[in-house]
Amino acid sequence: MRTTSSKILLTLLASLMAVAGLAGPSHAVTKLTDSQAASQLSASGITRVSSGGCTTRSISTCTSYEQINQETVSGIRTFKSVSGCAVTITGGTEVGHASGTYSHYNGYKVDISPTTCVSSYITSHYAYYGVRSDGATMYRAASGNIYARESNHWDITYYTCGC
Repeated sequence: MRTTSSKILLTLLASLMAVAGLAGPSHAVTKLTDSQAASQLSASGITRVSSGGCTTRSISTCTSYEQINQETVSGIRTFKSVSGCAVTITGGTEVGHASGTYSHYNGYKVDISPTTCVSSYITSHYAYYGVRSDGATMYRAASGNIYARESNHWDITYYTCGC
């Protein structure tokens, strides 16, 4: 009973922090180059695809990791490890995504392919978190990270390196 109560209190605290705008990182963010991130991701078996076949950050059809946060890279690596799913990144820090503090361009987000394994893991291991203003269904990990199901991918916001 105590464990359940503790989990409920932690969830409530995290929710209150998110509403108050305190859910973000409490320390300086480490930014990576495209090659640094690509090296870490490929070492974990995570692949990248791009509709434009490129990695240039200033081109919207590319999939770039330039200026991605280390926490985001660690987060998707953790997700791959715990889920056991193949992970393919389809969107990174390139232009063309929605703006905001916790945006793709600012290094907090990645888009991944919605395989059966990925979708099943997210929907069965994370808490339903409502529907975003654009209609995407959201799931929230205990870490506070948000997984939103858009039309053709999962849009993931990493506030921490936990999945």
